Amino acid sequence: MDIKIGIDSVEISRIEKSIQSESFVKRVFGGEELAELEARNMPPESAAACFCAKEAFSKAIGTGVRGFELKEVQVLHNDMGKPYLVFGGDAKKIVNELGYGFDISITHTDTAATAVVIAFKQEG
Repeated sequence: MDIKIGIDSVEISRIEKSIQSESFVKRVFGGEELAELEARNMPPESAAACFCAKEAFSKAIGTGVRGFELKEVQVLHNDMGKPYLVFGGDAKKIVNELGYGFDISITHTDTAATAVVIAFKQEG
């Protein structure tokens, strides 16, 4: 099995300031993801966790944030609250070319948010 891991952490206060900018929000969050965040009144810790997950994804695939836009990687949640990634645009093309599946874990304290993304695929 081929496994890659990406991790990222960010100060919540940094994202709390950034989400005051409409251009930042439009650049970073996809439509469904933004709807989930807005339905909960855009909690800064959740926005920070989503941001971290996108960065962790870029590290897991080994490209950094190149060849796709952050808003093309969305962090959504299932009925039990577990986060999962949804891809669109160029990010979806990259994921399809790589052939990886992804799992994600996110957490936060009062001051920082952290996300881990695992990329995996069966060999042969």
